Amino acid sequence: MNADTPLDFPFSPRGDRLPPEIAQLRDEPVKRIRTIAGDPAWLVSSYRLCRQVLEDPRFSLKDTSAPGVPRQYALTIPPEVVNNMGNITGAGLRKAVLKAINPKSPGLEDWMHTHAAEMLDSLLAYGPPVDLRGRFTSPYAEHLHCRILGIPQADAPRLAASLDIAFMNSASAITGAKLNWDRDIAYMVERLDDPLTTGLMSELAALRGKEEYAHLTDEMLATVGVTMFGAGVISTMGFLTMAIVSLLQNPPVWRQLRAEPDRIPAAVDELLRVNLSIGDGLPRIATEDILLGEVQVKKGELLLVLVEAANTDPNKFPHPHTVDLDRPNAAEHLSFGGGGHYCPATGLGKKHTEVALRVLLEKMPGLQLAVPMEQLVWRTRFMKRVPERLPVAW
Repeated sequence: MNADTPLDFPFSPRGDRLPPEIAQLRDEPVKRIRTIAGDPAWLVSSYRLCRQVLEDPRFSLKDTSAPGVPRQYALTIPPEVVNNMGNITGAGLRKAVLKAINPKSPGLEDWMHTHAAEMLDSLLAYGPPVDLRGRFTSPYAEHLHCRILGIPQADAPRLAASLDIAFMNSASAITGAKLNWDRDIAYMVERLDDPLTTGLMSELAALRGKEEYAHLTDEMLATVGVTMFGAGVISTMGFLTMAIVSLLQNPPVWRQLRAEPDRIPAAVDELLRVNLSIGDGLPRIATEDILLGEVQVKKGELLLVLVEAANTDPNKFPHPHTVDLDRPNAAEHLSFGGGGHYCPATGLGKKHTEVALRVLLEKMPGLQLAVPMEQLVWRTRFMKRVPERLPVAW
């Protein structure tokens, strides 16, 4: 490839195999691309340089929402929400949020196990084939976040319906995204006033009477609920769904975990490493001229960190395409980002998948695809790679 020839990005939405462009990028780890929005950007693909971009504060996430900067795609949320954890910290809410998403919160892991078991028992009674994404991985993630937020589980479908648009990758603004956002904010404001609300939303509601939080509007508090539900559900659902796809593609690994379930926690990191659920690049804007590898990046230019390429870089992970439960450095993957914007829900996301896999292995030891892998339909122009349906039998 010629450095002057930009690639169109993102690559294939298929989550059952790495895009072929990644092998080509090994010789050009900082490559000119053209985004969905039509803007130029640098695609960063080696592990070393991806980590550098994520850890160097001169590559800014906050500035990706600034007016006039090159974009990966049109925003589907208000610009001020892009750097959401930074906003939460600035508003003094970080402690409450971190407490809510701590997987060691009293009773949370037991709830996850019990709820997953109940859902799978329902599928066993129904009989195969079933759509495991529609009937398990999606609602399991939705219900978890309803519990954390302290809102009715019955309201999960109405909130989840917004996510199909909110996480689209589009060249231009989407009317439905703003309509959904306004409706969901209004819903969360209602929860702040509802005496039956528990969990994080109840804690946020209680802050309204305290002088040190007088600067927080109801809309700001509601934004925490909307963004936590959206980002949390999409991320946990995407990883769990794609972890199952990886295991269905690697029956020996499934059999190994079935025989040694105590290895599931360690397996989660390796499954995160090979996971292809991230369908775009992690964006940053250079705040000054910086030499990245052999490329001079100019102030104001957009960079996209290609996590799937970093996680399969043979210089970091030998035999990167093999799912190896004994891989010593599997936990060094970049699937949760890195640096100052390392995902604060890492522990929750890993525990969510660990529990789900444990229950799946117990209740559906013979799990297999009910259709050929080639028949899976992959969602296009979306921030996550997910099959529209995951038909399975057991």
